[in-house]
Amino acid sequence: MPEWARPLPGEEGGAPAGASGAGGTSGSAGTSGAGGASRTGGAARSASGAAAGRAIGGSPSLARGTSRSRDGSGSSGRGGFGQRSSSGFGSSGLSGGFGSTSSKRSTGAGRRKEYSGERKERKPRPTVADRVESGALAGAELTEHAREAILRTLTAAPKSRRQLMDAMTRKGYPPEVLEPILERFEEVGLVDDAEYAGMLVRTRHGERGLSRRAIAQELRRKGIDDDTATEALDQVDEDDEAEAARDLVQRRLARTTGLDREVRTRRIVGMLARKGYSPSLALSLVREELAREGEPDDDEPFGGFDDL
Repeated sequence: MPEWARPLPGEEGGAPAGASGAGGTSGSAGTSGAGGASRTGGAARSASGAAAGRAIGGSPSLARGTSRSRDGSGSSGRGGFGQRSSSGFGSSGLSGGFGSTSSKRSTGAGRRKEYSGERKERKPRPTVADRVESGALAGAELTEHAREAILRTLTAAPKSRRQLMDAMTRKGYPPEVLEPILERFEEVGLVDDAEYAGMLVRTRHGERGLSRRAIAQELRRKGIDDDTATEALDQVDEDDEAEAARDLVQRRLARTTGLDREVRTRRIVGMLARKGYSPSLALSLVREELAREGEPDDDEPFGGFDDL
């Protein structure tokens, strides 16, 4: 009879070899009680495993391996607890395992488009002149488009009629379309050259201290006609000019204290000349203010500025 088919001790009622029965001596029972019970329990589990293996037609070794794996004995059979598996955690041979190293790493290179280094040229947006020339902007749509453009310009800052005409013409709007719109805006008061010129004179003289001559040149550049400019410049007379120039001299002298008299005079006269004042008025005001400060006057006419 093969070894694996022999009945285990205790299956047929026989006592295990070396085990003491219930009526044994107290010494043998004491020495073999725990060990015998342990061996008996292990043998019983092995027997049950072997019987299960024979019942399913398998190998007893499979059953024994199964029982050993249940005992946690570290069997090398399949499914044993703690054994190394080709599909276990940390496996480097199979893809999909936890911490596995895959040969197909997702680097994103395949999804990334190749960049040639050349910037894609954008098609330029057609201008108003292009749209008018091609016929895409015409008729009532062109008129409404020009009207909205003028309104946006006036919302940013007030302008004269000449300024609006020049700005819209540069954008490509035809003059024959702009003229009726500007006339209508003058009727309703949105474009008023007289009011614009008067506002310009007040701000330039009161805030910047410009002379009448400098303001007149600016009005001419902005397209204000001579009659309208003259009427607006009547707000500033000669006394107003002298007072504004004296205020400029006093402020500049206060910032140049400690410098040489000639240096101070040259700087102040040059500043007043840029604001449109005559050299004679500038020199006289500088000498008066320096004398008020106690600066000694020299014998040269106009403080050494004979060439002015």
